[in-house]
Amino acid sequence: MFGKSPRFSRAGAIALPLVLGLLASQGCESPPASSAVVFEGARLIVGDGSPPVENAALVVDGGRLVEVGPAAEMDGWPGAKRVDLAGMTVMPAIIDTHTHLNQERDALIEDLRARARYGVSAAMSLGRDTRDLSIRAEEIPGAARFRSAGVGITSPEPGRSEIPYWVSTEDEARQAVRDEAARKVDIIKIWVDSRDGQYEKLSPELYGAIIDEAHRHDIPVTAHIFALADTKGLLRAGIDAFAHGVRDTDVDEEIIGLFKERPDVVLVPNLPNRGVAADLSWLGGTLPPDELEELQAGSVDDPDAQAVFAIQARNLARLSAEGVTIALGTDGNTPWAPHVEMEDMVAAGMTPAQVIVAATRNSAALLGLADAGTLEVGKRADFLVLNANPLDDITNTRRLVSVYLNGEEVDRSATEQ
Repeated sequence: MFGKSPRFSRAGAIALPLVLGLLASQGCESPPASSAVVFEGARLIVGDGSPPVENAALVVDGGRLVEVGPAAEMDGWPGAKRVDLAGMTVMPAIIDTHTHLNQERDALIEDLRARARYGVSAAMSLGRDTRDLSIRAEEIPGAARFRSAGVGITSPEPGRSEIPYWVSTEDEARQAVRDEAARKVDIIKIWVDSRDGQYEKLSPELYGAIIDEAHRHDIPVTAHIFALADTKGLLRAGIDAFAHGVRDTDVDEEIIGLFKERPDVVLVPNLPNRGVAADLSWLGGTLPPDELEELQAGSVDDPDAQAVFAIQARNLARLSAEGVTIALGTDGNTPWAPHVEMEDMVAAGMTPAQVIVAATRNSAALLGLADAGTLEVGKRADFLVLNANPLDDITNTRRLVSVYLNGEEVDRSATEQ
């Protein structure tokens, strides 16, 4: 009965080891303790575009996936801790390839932790990082990994921003690349945009020199662009990625051909506000009520914004249909923005399955994260547990039950208001 201890005699204490020894000799010993954790029973989205695996299991040990597949085909993993995820969906954690994060260390770490709480496992800051970049090598508990383009390169833009390198000659352009290569950046960021005619754009001669110099240092280059003509020029010059889609007009057959000649080029559409009133109640409980109220009040129908979105949506749909590799980026510093961007990408014409691949596998590849992006043996155990299927409705990525990074559950209590 509860509250009473059973009798325990000295004779029993002596006999117990003998009994255990006898059982062991008969093959009945207890299974050895295991450091593995078995997550079982969920629908599994691998992140590579393959069909989901129903009633799957993931075995995590040392922060890595050591076995993944149908639960019925796995060994028993005796002694492992077991986590029942029946009725849930598991997918890879999200990766955001275009952000602008804080410069001060403590604030940056909080940015990365905030992203982790919303299911983001890695974020790349694009072009305004004057900070020490050594944090890239750190494994910060409960935080997304950090990647950086360091300081980006553009033509002079007086009065707008003095953070990027302003270059006017080929020598200046190449030296800027060498300076950032010495900082071991992950990518070189350039801006090719007149800002509505306010500035002279980075010329083909200059961005060609930047791309050439970066490739000499085995560093890819991504470009902020606006116009179709500049996008074509950059493709001819050997650009590796675009941090935005074409925004001035619809894409044409010529650019489709240029993309097909360069199948490894990655497009991060970075879609604008759709201009459609949205229900933001899904953020309830994760933001202060007054902040959420202000956001909700600002979410209204805007015909002008809808027209701007429509151009970029058509271009994304066309390029995705033509086989261009798409990744995910959000710009700015909003930790939950990837969930909005994924919804916008579906609204533009991509399928939920295509958007998940873009936000996981393709984004990991753009950041050079060979150990992330898909849920496969040998990769990091970075995954989301959802209580609904995002393949049915992409907004189900917001229905987070838990987030695991490097095999450890993220403390999401800081999002609870």
